[in-house]
Amino acid sequence: MGGFRDIEAFLAVVERGNLSAAARHLSRSLQSVSRSLAALETSVGVELVRRTTHNTQTTEAGHDFYRRVKPALSEIVEAKTEAGKRSAEPFGLLRVGAPVLFGPTYLVPVVARFMERYPRIEVDLKLSDRFVDLIEDELDLAVRIGELRDYDLKARRLGAMRLVVFGAPSYFATYGRPQHPKELANHQCIFRNTDRDAGKWQFLEAGKQLSVNVGARFHVDNAAASHAAVAAGLGIGRVPLWQVRDLVDDGAVEVILAAFEQPPIPIHVVWPATRLPLAKMRVFIDFLVQNLVIGDSERN
Repeated sequence: MGGFRDIEAFLAVVERGNLSAAARHLSRSLQSVSRSLAALETSVGVELVRRTTHNTQTTEAGHDFYRRVKPALSEIVEAKTEAGKRSAEPFGLLRVGAPVLFGPTYLVPVVARFMERYPRIEVDLKLSDRFVDLIEDELDLAVRIGELRDYDLKARRLGAMRLVVFGAPSYFATYGRPQHPKELANHQCIFRNTDRDAGKWQFLEAGKQLSVNVGARFHVDNAAASHAAVAAGLGIGRVPLWQVRDLVDDGAVEVILAAFEQPPIPIHVVWPATRLPLAKMRVFIDFLVQNLVIGDSERN
């Protein structure tokens, strides 16, 4: 692959729109930037940018290359700065991903204390209920709830949460209360269509795994809407207990099939295996492990 200056020139061309603007940004000559771009394309063996007289257009290969290289180059620049300031405290922008409901309830209070402890670190928190691609979404790390399936990620365990099946008294009064997981196949169930294996619920019976296919007439892509639908009697849901603890305590919904629950689902903080954690990431991961308190791993 091309050298640092060649990749730097490519990124500048993509971001500035043409070679002249890239050259001014880098304080290099137009010829120098053009040579760097040509050398990089020769090195990778594919056209990255189509040139015209006044502008440039990134090719599909160039777009994919930019998406992968931009975070890596940013890390190199930051690592060089960090290496030159080893005695200084961690600094820089930390980009963190987390589930929508988990973030405000559990993560934000920890982040507030973290930012007070490390005043030179900025935090950009992005909340989403989908399993985001850390590289594509330009995240340094993310909190994941559930078993890890991405083998290109490194992780540290933060805790575990109880996963429960629940429904509204009004639904049970109309359609009956399931006594065994297999009976769920005859009920309306509600799940987020963004979840992996959303229509396949896992249980534990006599120490053995039990998988049940469930159906739904009402589909949502948001956890809060799912909980509201269950409370309104539209069907039966399955979520971490902490998400509906208030509804359970208020009697709006009831937990069922507790005897068949799987062990509490794990929670991890994850980051790309291809990246060496910078100081800002290391201190945040350690801070999370030490300060995140999760209290719903217990059974009622």
